[in-house]
Amino acid sequence: MSGPRQTSRPTLDSVLRRAHLSVALIAVVTAGLTLTVAALVALRVYSDQNLRLVARSMSYTVEAAVVFKDAAAAQEALALIGVNEDIDQALVSDAAGAPLAQWQRPQGGARYRIEHVLTGWIMPASLSFPIQHDQSVIGTIRLVPHSRGLLQFLVSGLACVLAGLLLSIVVAVRLSRRLEADLTGPLRVLAATAHRVRGERAFGLRVPPAGIAEINQINDDFNALLDELQAWQSHLQDENATLSHRANHDSLTGLSNRALLESELARAIAEARVVGASVAVLFLDGDRFKYINDTFGHAAGDRVLVTIAARIKRQLREGDLVARLGGDEFAILLRPLRSGADAVAIADNILAAMRAPIELPGGEAILSSLSIGVAVYPEHAGDPVALLGAADEAMYRAKQIQRGSRHVARPLPHLEEGSH
Repeated sequence: MSGPRQTSRPTLDSVLRRAHLSVALIAVVTAGLTLTVAALVALRVYSDQNLRLVARSMSYTVEAAVVFKDAAAAQEALALIGVNEDIDQALVSDAAGAPLAQWQRPQGGARYRIEHVLTGWIMPASLSFPIQHDQSVIGTIRLVPHSRGLLQFLVSGLACVLAGLLLSIVVAVRLSRRLEADLTGPLRVLAATAHRVRGERAFGLRVPPAGIAEINQINDDFNALLDELQAWQSHLQDENATLSHRANHDSLTGLSNRALLESELARAIAEARVVGASVAVLFLDGDRFKYINDTFGHAAGDRVLVTIAARIKRQLREGDLVARLGGDEFAILLRPLRSGADAVAIADNILAAMRAPIELPGGEAILSSLSIGVAVYPEHAGDPVALLGAADEAMYRAKQIQRGSRHVARPLPHLEEGSH
């Protein structure tokens, strides 16, 4: 069965931008609707008052025509005023309610019809106003409003709302980018640093300070955690290096041990086999170490071993390896080697260095010597074990012949026969 499908998750930037845009849209639309409703209410109140003023003006104008029942004069007065005012219809009736004069605005096409519909939705339906003479009601004037500027007003209001919306969107985008720099920028750096620390184990990385206090506190805590991890990593590396050194070196002399010697010898012979080079092993053994240890004590024996190790190292070249195999036994790996004569020369130099007295902790000075066996690959052996064994055997022959001397191993049988 396949695992759960990974779904893409929105970034903090996109979430904040959508939030800003949503808030801006809601705020602008709400403000626009509120202003529009308030404007329409104000327009209705203004239209009602204006309609009353027009009705009062018309009642004064047609008062004489109503008194004398002059329909033509009343008709002329209605037309004169209605043309210049926002009036759709005007009707004058006498006291009995009988129509005396009537005026209606000529219909002017689509715009007139739209304004007429909008007027019916927004403006008052009609207004009846009394016509008085000598404080007596002699008739009534009824007006039906028509707002010629209503369509233009609504279009202008809508344009303002749209302009405000666009302006708010622009401001929201700029605020979003600024917030991204102030908020999401440091968070992005923190996330990227944490990802690199996790993937690369780069505990030396640090997060820069942030301008926001809470994020800066998170960065400080994260940096403190990295400090602890880096210190712990350094401690582990030091421990591993110490353990590795202890595993491959002798604690008394600081020389390599048998395990490291055998590993490096195998590698050196493998490389020499490929390029056709030579490798030599010198096997060294102390001649009077047991006597010195039993006579002068273990501290004196340790001093002798440390001195021997130092004198051997001074005679070696860069790249050569000397190891303590145990007790007073040492082995030297010589690489690279031009000829067996170079190995013999180094052995002679070590023997010469051992002729100097060794000062013991108690102040005594004694002489100590080494017996050395020399074996060269591929003349004396064809593999690491055999080469080390040939050098060991040559060392015992040197002891048998004369202590404090060196002896070269016997060539392999097929090489020896070829020499004859």
